[in-house]
Amino acid sequence: MLTSQRKQLIIEKLEAEGQVQSKALSILFDVSEDTIRRDLRELAAEGRLQRVHGGALPSSSAIAPFAERQSVKMDAKKKVAQKGAQLISSGQVVIIDGGTTTAELITFLPPDLHITVVTHSPSIAMGLVTHPAVEVILIGGRLYKHSIVAVGAGAIEGIENIHADLFFMGVTGIHPDAGLTTGDFEEACIKRAFSGRAAETIVLASPEKINTASSFVIGDVSLANTIVVDGNTDEDWIRALSEKGVSVIA
Repeated sequence: MLTSQRKQLIIEKLEAEGQVQSKALSILFDVSEDTIRRDLRELAAEGRLQRVHGGALPSSSAIAPFAERQSVKMDAKKKVAQKGAQLISSGQVVIIDGGTTTAELITFLPPDLHITVVTHSPSIAMGLVTHPAVEVILIGGRLYKHSIVAVGAGAIEGIENIHADLFFMGVTGIHPDAGLTTGDFEEACIKRAFSGRAAETIVLASPEKINTASSFVIGDVSLANTIVVDGNTDEDWIRALSEKGVSVIA
């Protein structure tokens, strides 16, 4: 079998099963585990999967630049965002992460909703300028242009002075075993810090993020108290998260 054929079969198996194991692949194709690891390494370099210990998971398309992500699964993002907005109550302090799904979230906030929003996203802050009843606290720091959010020591210092009711966390991958992941190390640190300052962490999970993984771990899926998903989400996946103590709203 040609290497290209074997790689294509690996991708097909990954798409069908949601994960692959190096040892099982070496037995299936009757090649060494070193050969399989090389295949996975090359496929990962092409962005076709995410390597993890012992095998690989589907890679997330949500690590693309902000402008490109604005057109990905927008109908599903709007549905998830609308459900998320219904979880917010008047008088709360709400942390809103940067991202295309959270950008949709703020469009569903009622005009008379009195809340304080804390964000490190200039885009989110600007989107709330026309909401007269929403007070906005903008966390500063070094601008990470890929996601248009503030990161670094300055951002962490600002986060430490907050006690929030809710944190709407943006992620690029959600997997029962690989956890909550994102494509940048500093962003992962910021998200963990925000989560530690909120009574409840909520993840808005559009379809391209489900059962995928990115390079940097934010935390176990149980870091999220609630995950909001599209109504067409796989029931087995929902059950797997529920078994880890996470409430799933579909």
